[in-house]
Amino acid sequence: MIGISEIATYIPAGRESNLDKLSKFGITKDFIDEKIGVYSVARKAANEDTSDLCIASFARLREKTGIEPGDVDCIVVCTQNPDGNGLPHVSALLHGKLGLPRRCASFDISLGCSGFVYSLSILKAFMEANGFRTGLLFTADPYSKIVDPDDKNTALLFGDGAAVTLLTRGTVSQPLLTPVAFDVDSHGAQSSALINTTGRLHMNGRQVFTYSATAVPESIRRVLDTAGLGTQAVDFFLFHQGSKYIVDAVAKRLELPADKVARNMTDHGNTVSSTIPILLEPLVHDARAQRILACGFGVGLSTATCLLERQADA
Repeated sequence: MIGISEIATYIPAGRESNLDKLSKFGITKDFIDEKIGVYSVARKAANEDTSDLCIASFARLREKTGIEPGDVDCIVVCTQNPDGNGLPHVSALLHGKLGLPRRCASFDISLGCSGFVYSLSILKAFMEANGFRTGLLFTADPYSKIVDPDDKNTALLFGDGAAVTLLTRGTVSQPLLTPVAFDVDSHGAQSSALINTTGRLHMNGRQVFTYSATAVPESIRRVLDTAGLGTQAVDFFLFHQGSKYIVDAVAKRLELPADKVARNMTDHGNTVSSTIPILLEPLVHDARAQRILACGFGVGLSTATCLLERQADA
């Protein structure tokens, strides 16, 4: 059985305050309080690139677990904003910088907001197919590379961050958060709602919201139906932190108790594919979290949902 045994995250120290931008964008604090929910966005240093954010998250994983590069069978990097011009792939750069073994498989996955859940499914299946015991899923999508600082729709929302999720084979003494059901939804006909044009990000916020408010509850219900469960059987819901307004809308449509909906974006913003692992990190060893539902949604337009259960091999 392969599942999540640890997560380590890295959020750069740099911050841009949204409260300092009220007059620039002609908005009030109420707009930030009720709609965005982000008071500052994290910004990487000028000399940090995508692979550097991944390396920083690995350093924290090493502190938490004692893992060594020689222990790793495979790595996946989920990003749509790679180092340089995207060639070579970020996982190759990371492989070299971390000194990983020659026999360590390394590849990238180009996905955004739904990327963590997609990549989790892919890496779990890849490890099972190849008999691997230890895999690392890196997520790092520093949107500061493409955000237009004069665009209210994106500059107030997106922050930089990275995470590394450790997947291992479980034991009785080490229960894992194991994915037991997945669901995906794609609407490529609306892909222009979030697009990088000539190096700058453009977002149709209304279109993204309308898609998310309908596709996300439907995907969550399908996963729960597959598992034969209702929402009351889930201990925590981790939604992509697109904005406070979107998270509130999804939670309301599913009639979820506020204390079951994890939130963590006020100080660093929407970190794209790293959003869910950042939310999940404090729950990995929390005994209250026996069942967790995670749903990423956005660029694509794309939704991916999974149900995690705390399990151990017999």
